[in-house]
Amino acid sequence: MCCKGFLKIMMFIFNGVIFLAGGAILGVGIWVTVDSSSLLGVLDQIKDAPPELAQLANVGYLLIAVGAILAIMGFLGCCGAITESKCMLLTFFIIVLLIFIAEVAGAIVVFVFQPLAKELLQKVSDSFVLTIRENYGEEKTFTSLMNDTMTELKCCGFNNYTDFDGSPFLKNTSHYPVTCCLETSTACSLTEASEQEVKGCFDAILDLLEDNAALLGGVALGIAALEIAAMVVSMVLYNNVGK
Repeated sequence: MCCKGFLKIMMFIFNGVIFLAGGAILGVGIWVTVDSSSLLGVLDQIKDAPPELAQLANVGYLLIAVGAILAIMGFLGCCGAITESKCMLLTFFIIVLLIFIAEVAGAIVVFVFQPLAKELLQKVSDSFVLTIRENYGEEKTFTSLMNDTMTELKCCGFNNYTDFDGSPFLKNTSHYPVTCCLETSTACSLTEASEQEVKGCFDAILDLLEDNAALLGGVALGIAALEIAAMVVSMVLYNNVGK
């Protein structure tokens, strides 16, 4: 009886964490979807972008779906533990198992198709640079998104300052964005930009991911461990219901 009570408490804690995580992801998904000034908003502005890249624009909807599923899953687990409902516990176990399988499959796909990522990134680079040279300094939404991104990441263009060659901004002002010259807050000349060699935003994003790789890996392993523990506890509790 004591063991059963402990299992119920553990099940409630596990699912409470899952429910809160689901709510947080749901909130982020809604914010990304409704916030037109988010970084993902720039994807809609890229000229001739690869179809694969366009799917990233739907990441907000994906986060909403994942957050909703996690919240429902946490709710089912908590209710199942409190009411000792075999139906809820079994439903919870199946949902967690399916999510875990999907995560493993996703990790395998990412690992196997890594070579294709380089080809996609080259296509993205070409399309992004073309968009910068046609729209930066003329199309207000795209220009604002680029400025916000470059200011936040302290970067210049997609690759470097040469991405702005031939852009409306350079033609109208005869200088580069100030973020391409971190040591100046006014005009950024060609000489200054070439001497300072501020990294492109793509490299800045890669550096950010690499710096946080250990944290991201730890979070992923923690989630996987939580899912496995939740499945084990739910099945043990399922088998002890009514005893």
